[in-house]
Amino acid sequence: MNSLDSTIFIPIGIIIFLLLLSAFFSGSETALTATSKARMHKLESDGNPRARDVNFLIRDRERLIGAILLGNNIVNILASVLAASVFNALFGQSIMALGLATATMTILVLVFAEVAPKTAAIARPDAFAMLVSPVMRVVVFVFAPITRIVQLIVRGGFHIFGLDVSKDSAVFTVADELRGAIDLHHSEGRVDKEARDLIRGALDLDEIRIEEIMVHRKSIEMLDLAKPNREIIQQALDSGHTRMPLYRDNPDNITGVLHAKDLLRALWNAGGKADDVNLEKICRTPYFAPETTTLQEQLDAFKVKQEHFALIVDEYGAIMGLVTMEDILEEIVGEIEDEYDSPVQGVRPQADGTLNVDGDVTIRDLNRAMDWNLPDDEAVTVAGLIIHDAQCIPEVGQTFSFHGFRFRILRRRRNQITAVKITTIA
Repeated sequence: MNSLDSTIFIPIGIIIFLLLLSAFFSGSETALTATSKARMHKLESDGNPRARDVNFLIRDRERLIGAILLGNNIVNILASVLAASVFNALFGQSIMALGLATATMTILVLVFAEVAPKTAAIARPDAFAMLVSPVMRVVVFVFAPITRIVQLIVRGGFHIFGLDVSKDSAVFTVADELRGAIDLHHSEGRVDKEARDLIRGALDLDEIRIEEIMVHRKSIEMLDLAKPNREIIQQALDSGHTRMPLYRDNPDNITGVLHAKDLLRALWNAGGKADDVNLEKICRTPYFAPETTTLQEQLDAFKVKQEHFALIVDEYGAIMGLVTMEDILEEIVGEIEDEYDSPVQGVRPQADGTLNVDGDVTIRDLNRAMDWNLPDDEAVTVAGLIIHDAQCIPEVGQTFSFHGFRFRILRRRRNQITAVKITTIA
């Protein structure tokens, strides 16, 4: 009887210990893969040594996962072998003993070595990861030679089938991951719309070209040098803008940019006599930028050149529009209105739940205002989107349905769509 007891109870004790190790490896795998790199980086910078251990481990996730799986498989297989020997001692070497051993170990491993530790780890991944990190550093170091060989074998096998699993082959950029994270938190109600729009606006600066947000040339207030000084100065003072382009002969021949401060200083020095002011002398050199420049590039250029105002030109040098520092900042923080701004009337909600929208409203502004996702890859304005998708210049009264919305043309001036009714398709 004593011989049977030692044959059974010692292996049972070892099996329990191995199941605890298996639970440790399973929980560690879940915690270390689910933990936030950003939070660990912050904790490490605050001097937390456990966070430093976690960052060391997750810096090479392939090596970490290899070590965890190697350790987990070793203890699970060894526990299964010992369980088989225990059931053989109890019931003899038979199919029944093998079946009981398999069923018992499956239940024990599933419940106590997989589900339970992984549930605990996923509930508090950061705390769990920092708890197990010192031991896992030792495990990773001990198993490093074996995991390295396994990595080479796996990568070689993938290479044969043309699969690239290198660290530089990630599908999504860091910016894409941040966009996804902020959208997820917004959908869960943990981030409000204003905060989401601000973060996304900052992330999108590298992807938006200035032609998408510029003031179109037909909307630019320009000063014609052919007019008398008094008329030009009156127009400048009546304007709500501090900077205005001056042109000679035709609007594409921009000779300078008149700043309100320079004009007021010149008027003061001239004793208020408009005819004594030399507008060409006080105007500033115009700054031109190509239409393909991104907002981030333009923002950097503004800072370097100490400019706040740029005229946008196409590949032929023709004036396309203008963009200011304020226009770029508004893409991040939303509309900035001062005492001279007029309220934007381009989007007018109706009592029946539809929207009347001016054709020149940009898709980005409409998406931001209504929290929609209309595509802006092929067109900048609502009118441009309709013309692109309809493949024609619509007539007044025509209706089109795409992207989950119905667009009805309300007004058209010559070939330009000026007003549209938008209805959400349920």
